[in-house]
Amino acid sequence: MNRKDVDKFEKLSVQLQSIYDELSVLSKKSPNDAVNEFKLNFINKLLNNSNELLSQNYRPFEEFSEFDTDDIPQYRDVVLIISQYLQCFEKLRADNVKMQSGYWHWLVDAERDETGDELGKVYYIRTICPKRLRSK
Repeated sequence: MNRKDVDKFEKLSVQLQSIYDELSVLSKKSPNDAVNEFKLNFINKLLNNSNELLSQNYRPFEEFSEFDTDDIPQYRDVVLIISQYLQCFEKLRADNVKMQSGYWHWLVDAERDETGDELGKVYYIRTICPKRLRSK
């Protein structure tokens, strides 16, 4: 991963978690209610950005990319899908972090110029411990 990927990861994971938390509450109150089109557009944008970052290696479902706006999903369906994305984000984090000096850090690739030459060494960005981390 590079610095831009880490920044994108941090932003998207917080946004997905926020939507998940909000929709979980709504899903418990009215699980069969449909998500309104306004929210669905934002959710689909987050999912598309997440698909870009996760690529084929980490995407939860190969055949799923976003919700169909002509067939509005129910809250419970959106909560299910977003929870899968959050788990895949944690797998991506677990595969790209390392404990160093008592703190978790992203392993970030060295920056490169347009010719591909390294501009500097690999550096580290502090992060949180991945959830459900397994020993490698």
